[in-house]
Amino acid sequence: MIRRLLLAGGVVLGGLALTSCATVPAAPKAPAAPLTLVDAFSGRSTGAGHFQVWLTGDERRFTALLNGTVTGQTGARRLTVVEDFIYDDGDKNRLTWVFDEVGSGRWTGKREDTVGTAQVNEEGGVIRLTYTANFASPSGTTRLGFSDVIYDAGNELILNDAIVTRWGLPVAKVQFKIQR
Repeated sequence: MIRRLLLAGGVVLGGLALTSCATVPAAPKAPAAPLTLVDAFSGRSTGAGHFQVWLTGDERRFTALLNGTVTGQTGARRLTVVEDFIYDDGDKNRLTWVFDEVGSGRWTGKREDTVGTAQVNEEGGVIRLTYTANFASPSGTTRLGFSDVIYDAGNELILNDAIVTRWGLPVAKVQFKIQR
């Protein structure tokens, strides 16, 4: 009985600790330059990043080659971004975002692993991207929420910081550095 109470208390305290973490990443106080989705992802670029689980400290590092193409006229553009990932364990994955412009500074998007539609807002010189995805891992598939802020860090570097949630609770972070 005491063991169950300790275990339950640990779960509650762990949950409370996680709820105190932000569910939306902070935008920089002053991005180096205003950034749009097309500016960030059209053309070829490379990046490196890591996914870190807060509770366990586990990390997964990756590199990626990105290739973005834009079609259509301003106000009704489509941006397609092919992402070729190579993970530190040798695993490889290709994912393709298709973003459609739906208004001034607003886009919707879809990728093979997204559940529903991603929402994109270009505001205050930064890009905010929110979506839900089915994350595949060796132990199975997990549904995760992502809240990204993407901004120009200067010197041809774009930063993508994300908070990852599960069941509405923040559980991990991702940082992806894209070199233009």
